[in-house]
Amino acid sequence: MNRRLFTAAGLALFATASLAAPALADSLDQIKASKTIRIAVDLGSPPFGMNDASMQPTGSDVESAKLLAADLGYKLDLVQVTSPNRVPFLLTGKTDLVMASFSISEERKKVIDFSEPYGVIQIIIAAPKSVTIKDLNDIVGKRVATTRGSTNDKEVTTQAPQADMVRYDDDATLITALISGQVNILASSPQTMAAINARRPQDPLEVKVVVKTNPYAIGIRKGDDALRAVVDEWVKTNLRNGKLNAIYTKYNGVGLPAEMLK
Repeated sequence: MNRRLFTAAGLALFATASLAAPALADSLDQIKASKTIRIAVDLGSPPFGMNDASMQPTGSDVESAKLLAADLGYKLDLVQVTSPNRVPFLLTGKTDLVMASFSISEERKKVIDFSEPYGVIQIIIAAPKSVTIKDLNDIVGKRVATTRGSTNDKEVTTQAPQADMVRYDDDATLITALISGQVNILASSPQTMAAINARRPQDPLEVKVVVKTNPYAIGIRKGDDALRAVVDEWVKTNLRNGKLNAIYTKYNGVGLPAEMLK
């Protein structure tokens, strides 16, 4: 079956005009035959994927991929991807699955399928305990630090247009600004907050408002229904038994939402 990836404005993964995928046999049959499962991870996206001090892959997605391969009884072949090429690698058969903090979106669902969600990326407002923020109305007129052009920036700017957004070009600069006290209110993720608090123990930030929760899941080619069924059952089992929550908590510093674990 030929598949084509169409350009969708505003999404890096649709940057090319089109991408045709070759005819592919059922992935589950191929995996069984080779006894190897190829799972794509992004090693430039800590804490989900990164290299440790010994330059070995680590992170919550890496450990989750290892658990998936071990539970299914296959050898794991980690395939390194970046955010823009996650979909192309999947469509062209360079990987069987993608586990790379792959947020579910309507645009992506037009060209690939997703498993049941196994994690979340939250957009939060964080500030020191001394700062009272009960909802987004409380940041109106206040200086709020974020990363320029990020989903955090876009979501908070949309919901609280009266906030005084202080935008930094990357997460590293944002973190430095919060550590040095240039700004005391953060619009980012719990992972960024944890990185700040590790270097700001005397006056740590705490989550004040959860602005939005974006679930992420395992990317699967359309038509790979047998593989999807196996992966969905694996996700459900390991959410119920707590293994995926333990991995997520280990790397993210916070647990998964309670409703995901039921």
